[in-house]
Amino acid sequence: MSEIRFIDTTLRDGHLSLWALRMRIGHMLGAARQMDRCGFESMEFFGFASIIKQVRELKENPWDWVRLGVQEFPRTRLRYHGGLGSGFEPVPACVIRLVLERVIARGITLTRSSNPWNDYVVLAKEIEILGKMGMDVVANVIYSVSPKHTNEYYERKVRELAALRPYRICFKDVGGLLTPDRTREMLELVMANVGDIPLEFHAHCNNGLAPLNYVEALKLGVKTLHTSIPPLANGSAQPSIFNVAANARALGLTPRVDLEAVRPVEEHFTRVARQENFPFGAPREYDHAQYRHQVPGGMISNLRYQLGTVGMGDRLEETLEEAGRVREEYGYPIMVTPLAQFVGTQAAVNVMVGERYKEVTDQSIQYALGYWGEEGARLMDPDVKDRILGRPRAEEWRSWVRPEPTLDEVRQKFGGPGVSDEELVLRVITGTDSVKAMLDAGAPREFLHAGRPVSALLKQLAGARELRQVHLRQGGLSMHLGQREA
Repeated sequence: MSEIRFIDTTLRDGHLSLWALRMRIGHMLGAARQMDRCGFESMEFFGFASIIKQVRELKENPWDWVRLGVQEFPRTRLRYHGGLGSGFEPVPACVIRLVLERVIARGITLTRSSNPWNDYVVLAKEIEILGKMGMDVVANVIYSVSPKHTNEYYERKVRELAALRPYRICFKDVGGLLTPDRTREMLELVMANVGDIPLEFHAHCNNGLAPLNYVEALKLGVKTLHTSIPPLANGSAQPSIFNVAANARALGLTPRVDLEAVRPVEEHFTRVARQENFPFGAPREYDHAQYRHQVPGGMISNLRYQLGTVGMGDRLEETLEEAGRVREEYGYPIMVTPLAQFVGTQAAVNVMVGERYKEVTDQSIQYALGYWGEEGARLMDPDVKDRILGRPRAEEWRSWVRPEPTLDEVRQKFGGPGVSDEELVLRVITGTDSVKAMLDAGAPREFLHAGRPVSALLKQLAGARELRQVHLRQGGLSMHLGQREA
């Protein structure tokens, strides 16, 4: 019972939090086989947000990653992240289900899912649908800090979720808000109410305290923790597997992971970071301002960019302060996708325009109308709600009904019966032009292999027909390669 198991988040949450999903398929494939040898209980492998990023920006087919990547993980159970959600993308429900069908057909039968309001009446239907499709669901209880997110609130929410009998429950600190004292308090509460459902703990390092919080979780008897591999650990991502495993061992526990197998993976992603100029995740200093605005780390860089484009890059701190006020007026939503984006964007608009709520986003109107959850519309500050809805644009949204076409109708609009299910999904989510540009770009490029970097480099150089001679030197080792004359 002293064994501690790990869910690896490197390729999904670590990748998203620190590198904005900018790694190419070849980067990830280069480490995949070695990662399968590390002994992780399971691994976050693929999520909805990856589809948009890979097609539109990287010009790569995400189904290539699923198809090729799954083959590299015979030992490790892979996870799709997001359940039936699509963030804030207006994607028809039939298409979201088609994504899940294709993921399941490729052998991925485990997902982690949330409702941004911890609304388990809504999530109950999703768990039921996913179960019938053949998908086990790890359901999140999301931690937040506000006057309404009390111990009594979380005791009630954990009991509601446990009554749904998900595959597992994950207590998730998405904003990196827990302190060691609060971790002890919350995990004791959660563990007292989950019953016999296995518990996982997932936290971000935004306030620098997550590694300490993991120690408290281990002391309390939590057996499954979410970690990442450097350089895709720490920062705004999850704690490092090396640190957490060492602390578990110091507590007399047995971490079920092969750290010697992890080291080549760390070396691989370090090479990728240097090659692509990606940042290295590093431990953060404690920042108490995080508790006032609770804007996730990845969003802060986006706000900085938005303000910079209009010559207001020096107004970031003011915008974060405004985000705290907007969140309060919006009824204290949990700062998670998509609610965090709605709050942060409206705060930026208020600062840029110079008058609060003089201009509002369509998402703020939708929020006030309850399209993104009844709780938000019900708890919103009445005066702010009146300002948002007292404009002609709001009248247009009042009569809007979200279209839910059938799959046949979607197929007719986006290419007809000759288009595969996987390409159809990409056309709907990213647009036909984006898919064409991706297909024109060709297959994913190969990169160095984590387990065999030298042999892979030699193979890669041998296939480079434009090179006639290559000379390598490191320390006292020298190697010369050249093509034979015909």
